[in-house]
Amino acid sequence: MSTLENLSLANLTVTVDAAQIALVTLDRAEKRNALNAETVEALIELFGRVPRAGVRAVVLRAAGDHFCAGLDLVEHHREDRRPADFMHLCLRWHEAFSKMEYGGVPIVAALKGAVVGGGLELASAAHIRVADRGTYFALPEGQRGLFTGGGATIRVADLVGKARMIDMMLTGRIYKGEEAVEVGLCQYLVDDSETRAMEIARATAENPPLTNFAICSAISHMQNMSALDAAYAESVVAGIVNTQEAARGRLEAFADKSAARVRPE
Repeated sequence: MSTLENLSLANLTVTVDAAQIALVTLDRAEKRNALNAETVEALIELFGRVPRAGVRAVVLRAAGDHFCAGLDLVEHHREDRRPADFMHLCLRWHEAFSKMEYGGVPIVAALKGAVVGGGLELASAAHIRVADRGTYFALPEGQRGLFTGGGATIRVADLVGKARMIDMMLTGRIYKGEEAVEVGLCQYLVDDSETRAMEIARATAENPPLTNFAICSAISHMQNMSALDAAYAESVVAGIVNTQEAARGRLEAFADKSAARVRPE
């Protein structure tokens, strides 16, 4: 059994198959998988361990009909948090999602139903988002008298642009279907998001782990740098990745024309 499967994680279940694909399930279907404080702590624990667990890729899915309805507003109302309390809770959300984005292991989110508020923040921390045809995306914070606290101003704005994010928050605008793909909220729109997400995860797992690590961490880091610093960092990463032993056989196959060529279907 994988070390990840041995973890006791509130509201998450984890299985790892023979190909070292981890299937992580949000397991609060009765709450539309809303994120309470203990679930955020479980995400921190899990994704802090994923890069050292030998996992080749992660599929993040959800039990029930919805991916994630965002912040557990019932808990938030009940706790009657002070400003400092909520600030520290937000910082835990940021830690969880940063471990996902920067961990270096491909994370494919299988989306369905509501991907709303903090649920969209969670989805945006994945590297690839696959939606089924019933998936809808929204940031209803404006109508609820709230403001995003889990990284939407960083990741969602990066996906859709500042103007669209402001519109979503002010008006409650909902995106779904092909329009959601067009604005960048997801990369795939399919009938069965979980099956397609697993197919994508298996494909990424065939890449050398060091290459995946660079793709799933270095690009995000470089986006935070000046252009000059990013160019330097990219050169260093390319120097390491492009000379790795695991790439030699693949380069030889390309040179002798035995490797598959990149062609449209």
